Amino acid sequence: MAVTVDHAPLKAEELGLRTVGQVLSHLQRANRLVVHVLIDGQEPDLHQLGAVRKSPLSDHTVFIETAEPKEMALDILGQVETQLGEADRLKAEAADLLQKNQNVKAMEKLSGCFTTWHNAQQSLLGTARLLKIDLEEIRIGQRPLTDLLLEMTEQLKQIKSALENRDFVTLGDLLIYETTQTSRQWQDVVAALRRAIG
Repeated sequence: MAVTVDHAPLKAEELGLRTVGQVLSHLQRANRLVVHVLIDGQEPDLHQLGAVRKSPLSDHTVFIETAEPKEMALDILGQVETQLGEADRLKAEAADLLQKNQNVKAMEKLSGCFTTWHNAQQSLLGTARLLKIDLEEIRIGQRPLTDLLLEMTEQLKQIKSALENRDFVTLGDLLIYETTQTSRQWQDVVAALRRAIG
């Protein structure tokens, strides 16, 4: 039996750990987030996680990589900020193209924005879940963070509706006037989560 965690041997037997699941629980109690597991050089089938957790350590070589949840969350927030900057650029280009009646090209740019905004929202929610942060408790100004997230979701619905109705005038107005404030709100949300983590 050989168990390696973050390139250092783990004395699993001395710790009374007999299964992969016990090792994973031990790491979780140490506030480590498991990001990669190899058993005998192979990635386990995560669809069979119950069986993997029950796997005995004896006669196996187990390699585990972990991350510190706060560090990982801060990395994710940094990536979200970068992506939101790119979304702002695409949004501005889309608005410009709409004013020039180049609707097809504008839609291509907006597609990237939608993907980024959706991914940013999912990343923020996932980060909060990972660190067990109650978003109702985080305030931006006098408002809970959840209110801002709902407001941003509503704005995405308005943009989607304008797209579906091929109402390019309303779409252009939304992109030029409404989403500027939303971009600032995204930045505020990321900053608030950073403070909650730090």
